Amino acid sequence: MKKLVLTGAAGRLGSYLREPLSKLCSSLVSTDLADDIGTLYPGETYQQADLADLDSVCSLLEGADMVIHFGAEADEAPFESILGSNIIGSYNVWESAYRNKVRRVVYASSIHAVGMHARSDFIGPDAAHRPDTFYGLSKCFSEDLASLYWDKRQVESVCLRIMSCAQVTSTRALGTWLSYDDLVQLVEKSITTPTTGFSVVYGVSNNDRCPVDNSASSFLGFRPKDNAEQFAEEILAANEHPDPCDSEHTTHGGPFATVALGESGMATMNIIDDKKTT
Repeated sequence: MKKLVLTGAAGRLGSYLREPLSKLCSSLVSTDLADDIGTLYPGETYQQADLADLDSVCSLLEGADMVIHFGAEADEAPFESILGSNIIGSYNVWESAYRNKVRRVVYASSIHAVGMHARSDFIGPDAAHRPDTFYGLSKCFSEDLASLYWDKRQVESVCLRIMSCAQVTSTRALGTWLSYDDLVQLVEKSITTPTTGFSVVYGVSNNDRCPVDNSASSFLGFRPKDNAEQFAEEILAANEHPDPCDSEHTTHGGPFATVALGESGMATMNIIDDKKTT
C-alpha cells in the first residue's frame, strides 16, 4: 500500500490501529478533530479535519489506496449530533472514496445496528437491521451506504460490527468482547484480503459465550485468538444475577436497548479509558 487514511485516529480504538497501519503502507494519514495525537509513527502524518466537510475529506483521500473509517460520535446522542459526524460524515467518506478511486472502505460499524434483536437469536451478518438508538441507526445508514456504493460505483467495503472492544467489566462482555489484538488482526485482514465486495462481519473475539454467528468472516482469514472466558470467574462473582426480563440483558444492544433516544448508552457501562499513548 502506498497510502492509507485512518479517521478517528484520536479515539481509543484508533490509538491501537495507528502503529500497525503505519507498517502496512508507505504513508499513513491519520485524521480527527483533535489538535494533535501525540508522537507520530514512522511514515505517519496527522491532518486535523471535520468529516462533515466534504471538501476536507475529499482532499484527505487524494491518492489513497484505502480508508479505515473509525471517526464518529461513539455514543448515543441527540440526532443533531449524530447527523453531522455519523451520517453526513459517512456519506462524505464514501463519496470522496469514489471521486478519488479509493479501492476500499474498512468501516467501524456496530452491534447497535442490530441491537434490538434478542441475544438468544444466534444472528449472523444477514440479520435485518434493528437499531437500538440514533447511534445504531447511523450505523444502519452507513452499512446501506456501503452496499449502495458497491452496487452502483464498485467501491468495496468491509463493515465491522464491533461488539465490545474494551476491557471486560460486565457479564455481557463475556460474549461480546473484542480484544485490541483481535481488532488489529481484523482490520489488517480487511485490508489485505484480495477482494471483499460489500461485506459485513462481526468484530468479536473467540469467546465461548459469543452470541453471534461470525463464520462469514472466515473468508478474510480472520482467526481471533483471545477468549473472554479467562475473566468469567471474576466477572460472574462480582455481578448480580441478571434480570431475565430486562432488555439490557436479553438484547444484543445491552444498555443501548434501554436508554431513551438521545441519551448516553455508555454512561452505565464502566468503559475504562485505556487509550494507547505515544
